[in-house]
Amino acid sequence: EQTYKLFCMGNPLLDICVNADEELLKKYEELVNNYKVEYVAGGATQNTGRSVQYLLPSKTTIYFGCVGKDKYADIMRKVAEKDGLIVDYLVDNEHPTGTCAVIITGYNRSLIANLSAANHYQKSKHLDLPEKWKIVENAKFYYIGGFFLTVSPDSMLKVAKHAAENNKPFMTNLSAPFLCQVPAFKNSMKELVPYWDIIFGNESEAEAFAISENWENTKFPRVAIITQGSEPTIVAYQETGKVEEIPVIPIDKKEIVDTNGAGDTFVGGFLSQFIQGKSIKDSIKAGHWLANINLKRIGSSLPDEKIPYPC
Repeated sequence: EQTYKLFCMGNPLLDICVNADEELLKKYEELVNNYKVEYVAGGATQNTGRSVQYLLPSKTTIYFGCVGKDKYADIMRKVAEKDGLIVDYLVDNEHPTGTCAVIITGYNRSLIANLSAANHYQKSKHLDLPEKWKIVENAKFYYIGGFFLTVSPDSMLKVAKHAAENNKPFMTNLSAPFLCQVPAFKNSMKELVPYWDIIFGNESEAEAFAISENWENTKFPRVAIITQGSEPTIVAYQETGKVEEIPVIPIDKKEIVDTNGAGDTFVGGFLSQFIQGKSIKDSIKAGHWLANINLKRIGSSLPDEKIPYPC
């Protein structure tokens, strides 16, 4: 049977990317009909899974999520699998595949997301099935983005508990400040906190979490990785109490096409090395390298012609 080293789960969204002016922000339905668009298999965790695969052999990573039974799901499967990411979607016949309109105006981006089917993932219809759970059991590393807390916190908790019981790293992302501010999501996050081994976030997400919660201990010495855009990435190690800063790769503003997905790509670059046994610091450097490439492209995309990582 096929086994996958890294298991990911999240909200699959088909990113519909377009360069446009401010006027289009008011009427984004015109995107597909009137503009030249680029389709990207999106959603934060799926972005990360695709980025992992950029630096690893095909079929190293598998991704769970929920889509509709429509052409957008078909497009997303093709785009993801072209990148070497194996997707195992629950198909919801009642709702269309989730989409995210990505409108790029100059250096800025505006995201208009419609979760739709992604918001209807049901653990009992997918994750709990013996053949699906076997995939989880066979994996060695787990990454589920924080946004999935709004959809299926029970699924996250089941995977996290399995990881803890089998001494396998469980990794997640703070994803957005509202997750630790809105009571319902904050309570779900609190249940998950004891199982975090590596947590990613940016400075605003980290600040929101620090205000809301105190950390409990896990068996696995925790690592917190906080990105700060063009400023150095901060790493804190629970085991030693050490905190260090790792500089990002400098980039000229003129080279930046779009910042959409850079954080997801950073995590993907990190995971691609970490699941191979590389150190936290070396894995972060790979994340910086891959994010630097992504910043020069539209959306959370990477060149078709793979650039070897100069590790």
